[in-house]
Amino acid sequence: MDCIFCRIISGEIPARMLGESAHSVSFLDAFPLARGHVLVIPKSHRAKIQDLDAKENADLFGLVHTMISGVDLVAGSTLMAVHNGPGAGQEVPHVHVHLVPRSGDDHAGPIHSMFDGVVKLSESETDDVCKLVGKQPLL
Repeated sequence: MDCIFCRIISGEIPARMLGESAHSVSFLDAFPLARGHVLVIPKSHRAKIQDLDAKENADLFGLVHTMISGVDLVAGSTLMAVHNGPGAGQEVPHVHVHLVPRSGDDHAGPIHSMFDGVVKLSESETDDVCKLVGKQPLL
């Protein structure tokens, strides 16, 4: 397979492995945004969060929960980010959760600084979004 994360899981590409669970692994990012930048990924190749089954999802976020305390020790706070699809900035089409150590002086800013501004929606547009998003079954 051509997926870099699948190649890391298979051992074909070396990585600084940090943790493992039944369905997930964590390792240092090879191109870190900050000292201590960690990736947590499922062992199975899945492109988006919704492609994970319930067991894989719980396992992935269980390992995220385990790893985040250690990442927090690096700088005091942690940014957790998932780019879910190419339109959201996902560069590798394999689910991966970024855990990036953050501090008040890193100048990275909050999530709102990534965008030019907030979107202004009318009441009917907001209602339409609620209907679209709310069509998904609740667990």
